[in-house]
Amino acid sequence: TIMQEIDPHLPENVIEGSARALVTVSGDILGQALQHLDGLLRMPYGCGEQNMVLLAPNIYILQYLENTKQLTPAIREKASNFMISGYQRQLNYKHHDGAYSTFGAGTRNTWLTAFVLRSFAKAKSFIYIDPTTIEQTRKWLESKQQENGCFEMSGKLFNNRMKGSVSDEVTLSAYITAAFLETNVSAKNPVVEKSLSCLKESISNLSNTYTTALMAYVFTLAGDMETRGLLLAHLDKVAIKQGKLSSSAETSASLSVEISSYVLMATLSASPTNEDLGYASGIVRWLTTQQNYYGGFSSTQDTVVALQALALYATLVFSPHGSSAVKVQSPSEQLMFNVTQDNRLLHQESVLQDMTGNFNLEVQGTACVSVQVSEQSTHVAKPISSDFSVEATTEVNSTGVRPKYNGKESSTNMVILDIQVLSGFVPESESLRKVSSYNDFHLNKRDGGVQVYIREVGEIHSDIPGQNLKPAVVKIYDYYEPSKTNIPKPHFKRFG
Repeated sequence: TIMQEIDPHLPENVIEGSARALVTVSGDILGQALQHLDGLLRMPYGCGEQNMVLLAPNIYILQYLENTKQLTPAIREKASNFMISGYQRQLNYKHHDGAYSTFGAGTRNTWLTAFVLRSFAKAKSFIYIDPTTIEQTRKWLESKQQENGCFEMSGKLFNNRMKGSVSDEVTLSAYITAAFLETNVSAKNPVVEKSLSCLKESISNLSNTYTTALMAYVFTLAGDMETRGLLLAHLDKVAIKQGKLSSSAETSASLSVEISSYVLMATLSASPTNEDLGYASGIVRWLTTQQNYYGGFSSTQDTVVALQALALYATLVFSPHGSSAVKVQSPSEQLMFNVTQDNRLLHQESVLQDMTGNFNLEVQGTACVSVQVSEQSTHVAKPISSDFSVEATTEVNSTGVRPKYNGKESSTNMVILDIQVLSGFVPESESLRKVSSYNDFHLNKRDGGVQVYIREVGEIHSDIPGQNLKPAVVKIYDYYEPSKTNIPKPHFKRFG
């Protein structure tokens, strides 16, 4: 029997009657993601990386279910259809030499090409992937290797939070090396040997936590246990530990998810001991508190890497036996859930309306259970200091939208400018054509408005013209750190 008391700790400015607790129970830590395969990416997608997030999570979920003999024909068909759609759409971003670009015929992107390689090579176990396509992509990446063994960067490293005193070249090279090793290229392969040598030379500078975590995973895959041990020991020192929670000491929640996931995979990818599994359970517990309602995470890459890591952990701890009973008690309400082998993949949920005191959680049984209590409420928004601001000026025949970045970095990651228009109005076609002609912009028209993908916003503002756009909500946010936005969010807090 496991018992735990949960303190909802509502904010002071919560609107009376708006608070509630959503309790979700599953016999599998991937149950929530499995129920919402079509909703894992609850963000706009219109470029080569975002599209891959429609494909990649399905791979890891199917691998897990197959390895644990839980894969049913219905689940396989559903996930395979998503993968086929993502694969076919991704070919729109492919160049004749096997490289991929962010937007159609744009600059070849080394990082994105490695992402595609590691995904396609695994997806071919479930759907048809042209082997020539994979081989072309691998050869193009090999052609980008430099004399020192690291890889030349082509295109922008999407998430600038990955940058630090360690050069982008090292981060990129670690990612590409992981892609090769994951696709069964031997550590003895000359290309991989040279890249591992380059990575080793950078280990003296471990100030970039993301790169360190990624390299720990790379050297685990390569079978270099000495280097792996050195990197994991360093990561353990810089981790934040609160009770049994373990995460990286990064300010970005999205990047913390990625870093913690790479540490989890490094810990579990080399014949893990019981001690390793115990250490991993703390990371898993923290990761599950970061999941959104659909089982994904706040952005694109953190969703892919976290689900890969959680699937690996779930495979190792899976047991086909046992059942458990879950009871969640508020001051005036009680919820009961039963988890058996027949419904372990079922995503069960119910709502507690009484938020006047603490909750008591009790689990009895022998089956592993994932329980999440998500406290949700609406509160009066206080003025916030935002990294973004947007000015919208409306004249008789046109509207100008002017985004501005106010943060500490020299520039942002890619950002989304979401311009809504009132019912009955549409953006003017000629204006959209002009915006589409700008190299730094990409448009995604949708019902009710238009989403503008901006590669980056610097300290100097940029003007985006639009005709016949009536006043409505204009939101701007960082694609890789969605918490950076000009719009305050409703209060939402999740407890693992």
